[in-house]
This record gives sequence, structure tokens and C-alpha cells, in this order.
Amino acid sequence: MTKNKTENGVSLFSRSTDLIGGDPLEEIFALNLGDFLTEHLISEELAQKIKKHDVKDKSTSLKKQLKELISIYSIKNTLSVLGFNNKEDYIIYNSIAKTIIQMLDIDACHIFLSKKYAKGLDKTDKDIVLVGTSVEFADDIYTHNIGYKLDSTEIVPSVFVSRKSVKLENLVQGAEFLPIADLNESEAKEYVAIPMHNNAESVGVIVLESYSDKKLPSEFKMLIEVTARLFAISMFLQELTEETANAIQDENISSSELQHLRAELTATIGDLGEQQQNFVEMLAKAVDAKSQYHNNHSQNVANLAKEICDYLGLNEKTTDLIYYAGLLQNIGKITLPEELFNKKGKLSKEDWDKLQNHPNIGVSLLMSINFLSEVIPYIHYHRERWDGHGEPEGLKGYSIPLGSRIIAIADAYCALIADRPYRAALSKEKALEIMSEESEIKWDPVIVEALEAIINER
Repeated sequence: MTKNKTENGVSLFSRSTDLIGGDPLEEIFALNLGDFLTEHLISEELAQKIKKHDVKDKSTSLKKQLKELISIYSIKNTLSVLGFNNKEDYIIYNSIAKTIIQMLDIDACHIFLSKKYAKGLDKTDKDIVLVGTSVEFADDIYTHNIGYKLDSTEIVPSVFVSRKSVKLENLVQGAEFLPIADLNESEAKEYVAIPMHNNAESVGVIVLESYSDKKLPSEFKMLIEVTARLFAISMFLQELTEETANAIQDENISSSELQHLRAELTATIGDLGEQQQNFVEMLAKAVDAKSQYHNNHSQNVANLAKEICDYLGLNEKTTDLIYYAGLLQNIGKITLPEELFNKKGKLSKEDWDKLQNHPNIGVSLLMSINFLSEVIPYIHYHRERWDGHGEPEGLKGYSIPLGSRIIAIADAYCALIADRPYRAALSKEKALEIMSEESEIKWDPVIVEALEAIINER
């Protein structure tokens, strides 16, 4: 098997794991010199336009570049939840809050936005407005006018201004914590407030509450911090695209103003890409934390899957998609109770049914995050078998997506060499022996050979 890299395919995330310690903004700013090109960010045609410095009408050229950029980064292509003009649209925030409590196994979640971003809900005397909650209301929550003044000493305004998360335990009512009766906050024993902010400004605050003595794991808190920042950057990007769209229509705008917009837009795109990567990695850590995979199972699967891709000579885009699918192939577990994954005794049929169906839960979650949509097939089919006796479709051989075949083998090997509640870790020799025995039954034989070559070279 050759290790030559296929030339086609450049990834949105670029360089996968190698990018984690780097600074993508350096490459993003290179766009202004015409040196930055990635498949999902800038088209080749636009890159060529940027390289042309002899265009007679520079403003026209800049406007064409900006028009293409904002067509790519419209609201439908980001995690933005902007564009709302009336309160009926804000039901989506209630759904987000309910999803968060399900993922984190907490009791309540409330989402507040600044009046500036709470379009349609800005006819209020509050500076920070409740736009979504997991708490069920018999009537319209927005008629309750729940929110805060910025000069208040309470937690939410303080977090909004400082842009620093606050976690409180053993809550006592006082100037810092005045429970909102409509949100059942008097029941809270743990209270976590997380700022939503981008590099330019604060956007809002996400509040997490637990009514029991159960503490929120640090991995879950970090996941919501990344999610909050990702939302805030997406909101700012949407605001920028609207501003840019108006600038394109302005016949009197100067080239320098257009250049400034382009620099700000591309920098924000770079920040968005970085936070998307952080989001995926923190989501994987949260999955492992809930499953109590203390050996970073998801990260190990993703790393091994990437090694297999490199060995097989797959292009960069495909490698990165498989890497992220490897991180998230157990994403369904985050919506299931952690007790289920730590039972040492025999699992009930109901328990097994929940476990067997977990990828479908994860796929549903990923479908709502459209920058990850391309990894869905890899996750959905990673429990198929080479002989056609797998799930969910009973696909056979090469009809199973290549990414799914790679993830399945990486996942199985990493599981075999790790401790589990029901058995001790196997040696790499024993694990490879089992994988080899199941080659052409469960696994693609070519990928098994690649796995053996990689592990034996270590």
C-alpha cells in the first residue's frame, strides 16, 4: 500500500490535529495578499481575483470579492441563530436550552442575549433579555419581561461585562444571587453562568443550573463555553455580512473602507473555523467524560483513524472529515445517562437497546450543526460489517463508506487495548490477532493490513 498523498481535497479545518497549537489567523490574513486558499473558505476563482493588483477599478474588484465571501458565509452556512424579527422565531432558543440540559444531565438552562441581538424582543426596559429556557411556561415567556439591567450587581450582568464564567455552589440569596421565581431558580444548588462573546463585544450569557448535589464536570462547562463563543462569533459574522452587503450597494464607499471590511471579515472567518474545531474536540471530551473513558477514547480513535488515512494516502479534506467523525462517532452517548455506561453487571434489554441506537441519536444532533454535515454518513454507517450483517442498513463490502470502515476499525482496536468496566485491556498483539481473525468478516481487509502496519511500526 502506498503512502503517497493524493493532491485533491483541501480541508476547511486545514491540517487537523497540527492546527490545534497553531494560529489560523496568520493564514487568514494572508488572504489580503492573495496567498490563502481553502476549498470551503475561498473559491479558486476568487483567489485569482485577489492576486490581481492591476485591476483598474479597485473598488469594483473588492466588492466582487466581498460579495462572494458573504454568499459563502450567509446565515445558512454558519451556526448563527440571528435573523429573528419577532418573538415566535425565538422558540429555537428554548430548543437549544432543552438540548443542553439533556446533553449535560442538568436541571435547567436559560439563554440571555443583549438587547442589541434580541431583535424583536427589544421593546423592554432590560439590557439583557431572556430569549430561551428549558423551563416550561404555560404562556408566552416573553410577556414576563425577564432579564437584567447592566448596572445590576447580579451574576448574569457581571459575567456579561467581565466575559468570565462564574460557578457558584451552595447558593444563598443575596445581592449577587436573586433567584427569578418564574425560572424556578430558588431550587438551584449549583449555578454556572457562561458569557457569549466574540473578540469585539459581549453578546449574551448562558446559565446552567442543577437542583441536586451533583456537580457539573469541567468538560461539560468547557463545552458550553466553546459553544457560547461559537454562537457569539457566528452572530458577529452575520452582522458583518449584513454590513458588507450594505457597503457593496454604496457607490461612494472608499477602497480603504472595503479593504478594512475584507480584513475584518476574513479574520472573523478564521476565528469561526478555529472555534468550530475547538467545539468538535470539546464535544468529544464531553462524550468521554460521560462514558468515563478516562483514556480519551474518542481522541485516540480519531488520531488512529488519521494515521490510517495518512497510510492509505487519502487527501487532506477526506482525512480531516474522517478525523472529526472519529472524534464524534460516539456522540449519541452524550444524550444518555452516564450510569448506563458504567454498569459492571449484566445490562437489561432496554439498556442494550439504548446503547445499540446511540449513533442515530448522535446523527440527529449533528444534522442540526451544518458545518459538520459531511461527517454524518461516516458516523451513521460505522457499525456496518464487511460481510453485510451489520447495522443500520446491512451494507456490504465497498458499499460501506470508506470513512465508516476506517472509523470502525480504529474504534474497535482502541476499545480492545483499553480497560473497560467488564474486562482488562488487551495487549496490542492480542488486539491485532482478534482484528486479523475478523478481517473480511467484520472489517475491510485492506484497512486491517494498514492498521497492522501502523501498530507494528510504533
